[in-house]
Amino acid sequence: MSPILIVPLLIGWLSGWLVNYLADVLPVTRKFSRPVCHKCQAPYRWSDYLFFSHCKSCGKGRSARTIITQILIPCISVLLWIYPRPRFPYALALVLIIYLAVVFTIDVEYRLILHPVSLAGAVLGLGTGIYIYSLRSTLVAGVITTLIGGAFGFGVMLIFYFVGEWYVRRMVKRKNLSPDEVALGFGDVNLAGILGLLLGWPTIVAGLLFAVFAGGIASLGILIAMLVSKKYKAFTAIPYAPFLILSGVVILFVLYK
Repeated sequence: MSPILIVPLLIGWLSGWLVNYLADVLPVTRKFSRPVCHKCQAPYRWSDYLFFSHCKSCGKGRSARTIITQILIPCISVLLWIYPRPRFPYALALVLIIYLAVVFTIDVEYRLILHPVSLAGAVLGLGTGIYIYSLRSTLVAGVITTLIGGAFGFGVMLIFYFVGEWYVRRMVKRKNLSPDEVALGFGDVNLAGILGLLLGWPTIVAGLLFAVFAGGIASLGILIAMLVSKKYKAFTAIPYAPFLILSGVVILFVLYK
């Protein structure tokens, strides 16, 4: 291994720590605080947390997600270092990956996208969109492309949100059901707006179509699995943020030129 790869590996390792920390504390305390054991709620000593030690109180080990993240983020960091995208600096790309990884993890584990996280994403998406699309043309054109993309992503997903709410209420009334989950969370609406800022107009159209297609395939797979196992449950919802994030990653880091 080239000695120069130590730099992205180290940065990626620290980034993995950051993703794990934010995913552990933000959904629980809503602030930057000392992480706690998810089983007994005992606070970790910082040394134990940083070195992935078991909880000293109950002995529970760290989650598989912690280890996967700590391996995956450094690998992504190295790939971004070796294969930089045109007009997409390594530092900016890694910051985007960190943010998207935090949103992905929290949504999968808690079905939650926090409003402060969405606000931070809007600022990041706005700055990133204006930067990368201004390089293609002019500053004014970059701002317009970014803002229209954000408005379109937010607006389309907002329509889906209201349609989903209407459908769930209608079905609950007709079938006398009490679903515990909503069709689409408002955090997903915010995330679609952030994705629109990042992808700009008209790329956000492809981004939303990709996310809807991927989500539909996953939903179909889950439905078939429930029917086969005879555990079908009406109104079973899946986290939608991962598919929006997958769409953004594929377009920005694979297809973007």
